Amino acid sequence: MSDGAALAGPDGALRCPWALSAPEYVTYHDEEWGRPVHGDDALYERLSLEAFQSGLSWITILRRRPGFRDAFADFKIASVAAFTDEDRERLLADAGIIRNRAKIDATLANARVLTEWAPGDLDELIWSHAPEPGPRPVPKSLSDVPAVTPESTALSKALKKRGLRFVGPTTAYALMQACGLVDDHLQACVARRA
Repeated sequence: MSDGAALAGPDGALRCPWALSAPEYVTYHDEEWGRPVHGDDALYERLSLEAFQSGLSWITILRRRPGFRDAFADFKIASVAAFTDEDRERLLADAGIIRNRAKIDATLANARVLTEWAPGDLDELIWSHAPEPGPRPVPKSLSDVPAVTPESTALSKALKKRGLRFVGPTTAYALMQACGLVDDHLQACVARRA
């Protein structure tokens, strides 16, 4: 069992230990997690998926991501905002996604709110909460990685103030990790940027 330090993957390269718990994780970890994501639709997708993950393991969401993309019109904000009550019922019956009424309703409501924002506002708001550049402790093991930070708490408050739902501080921090606002790859991890 790992002490939370980086572990050798199938190719011998050291990775964050969570990345080795399922085959799908290696690709997600190496090619996506912690890499900068920009664009309102792309960030809306990540925000929505992080909300759906709340209370579940990320692998559950990752394995259903193609189903989520199909069900939610590739997370195009304008398209999802136009969903009808019939679309909502379709989503509640779709076995390819997580059929949680509160999370589905939040995803639809968030799209409607975001259509009222100027293009680029979501991107700007999220990225304005990236930690200040400068020395930040580099995690050596999973125990060094926080679940919530002052920045994620501030981001959560800012998103809620603008009308978004299902965006608590833990979800906001997971979004920050996934979208590259912070680099929480472990010090010895092959995917660490610096």
